[in-house]
Amino acid sequence: MLLEIEDIHVHYGKIAALKGISLDVDEGEIVTLIGANGAGKTTTLKTISGLRPLSAGRISFDGKDISKLAGHKRVLVGIGQSPEGRGIFPGMTVEDNLYMGAYARKGDVSKELSDVYELFPRLAERKTQAGGTMSGGEQQMLAIGRALMADPKVLLLDEPSMGLAPMLVQQIFSIIEEINQRGTTVLLVEQNAQQALQIAHRAYVLETGRIVKSAAAAELLDDPEVRAAYLGGDLGESSAQANG
Repeated sequence: MLLEIEDIHVHYGKIAALKGISLDVDEGEIVTLIGANGAGKTTTLKTISGLRPLSAGRISFDGKDISKLAGHKRVLVGIGQSPEGRGIFPGMTVEDNLYMGAYARKGDVSKELSDVYELFPRLAERKTQAGGTMSGGEQQMLAIGRALMADPKVLLLDEPSMGLAPMLVQQIFSIIEEINQRGTTVLLVEQNAQQALQIAHRAYVLETGRIVKSAAAAELLDDPEVRAAYLGGDLGESSAQANG
């Protein structure tokens, strides 16, 4: 098992954000976490990447306990994250933003840069442009590309379709599938449950800091409770407001 989370608890002050979550991600999978706002999805990713401390529990990666490993060292062992809100450096060029993703790496990263430009030709076209002048979709590509510069074994993606026009949403999900097909394992947090379940191998449903369901993604797509809670109405479009 590449990533194993065992009974983790996380607090924000006295508030329990995660209440004993256990999940695993095998090498080569796309696994998605779905749930309403406030369910604990982003906290789960931040805890895996070392940005939130554990109150209890254990995180193992590639057979080693990383529960107390500093965040920057988790990047070095193979955990990359594209955060919610993208978090790019708006005044820096596209290419400098990408190089920031490889800050902890030693040696030549030209192959990784070439791979990112191959995945995202738009970034190659705009490599000298300031990141903050690009559209929302382009900034999302930049955030994912920056995470890939660290050559991660597992890529944590937090709401990659948020705020994007429907056509760009389709493009981003196609790129996630391609990243996975090229050999990178993906743990995806996504409010657009319909799209996430269509590309994932397995899925977990979070509610108020607890996992309430886990199954093959195709199975959850057909689950009446999941459909009623997360796939009804225009949920798939609600996170796809057009800002390009």
